[in-house]
Amino acid sequence: MLHESGSLRVRFPSPEDEGLSGVFVNTAGGVAGGDRFDVEISAADAARLTLTTAAAEKVYRAPGPAAELNIALKVGAGAHLSWLPQETILFDRARVHRRFDIAFDEAASLLLCEIVVFGRTAMGERMEQGEFVDRWRLSRGGRLVFAETVRLGGDIGAKLARSAVAKGGAAIGTALIVPGDEALIERIREASESFAGEVGISAWNGFAMARFCAQDAARLRADMMAVLARTGAALPRLWLN
Repeated sequence: MLHESGSLRVRFPSPEDEGLSGVFVNTAGGVAGGDRFDVEISAADAARLTLTTAAAEKVYRAPGPAAELNIALKVGAGAHLSWLPQETILFDRARVHRRFDIAFDEAASLLLCEIVVFGRTAMGERMEQGEFVDRWRLSRGGRLVFAETVRLGGDIGAKLARSAVAKGGAAIGTALIVPGDEALIERIREASESFAGEVGISAWNGFAMARFCAQDAARLRADMMAVLARTGAALPRLWLN
């Protein structure tokens, strides 16, 4: 069942060898202050679903209220969901609050990737002021297993310059792989010499997570693609263009 309203649309291109692939298109061209986007996705038992975006999502300067992005993902028993949007670009003085609520069965598998870029780095711009709040809540088998909130506000440029935050980087990313174990971590570490930015990798309780930080979106995307290649995941064609 598919329900759409507002400017966000999802399209299903030619079927892949396995499962269903969807592409989100924001017909508004970006996200403005005060906008609210609610996305709810459910992958039924034994389903295989891959979701991406047609282009990078742009979040514009917001002199007023922050934009809200709410994403709820549900994955049934034996199902697999790959959430692989292209990067989110925050313009200077953008304000956005984003929330992920992800519920999955004990027997489900997941691949979740997110890239956030602070400024239009391809044009030599950096985000200096603004607000970014990012909340992640993951539940497995009805039990909360991961909770994290990132808050950056005010002088974001100065905060990103701190060694403990981004060491001057303008792009950050997260890749979450379920199931994930030390064997997967070792395969990823084999690619570490080719990384253009900083990459940290860990595994616990059946999860594997990689954190990325780089000077710009292009370098971070290259690092993330190198990690995803080690998982055996098939990337959406839009990522390869």
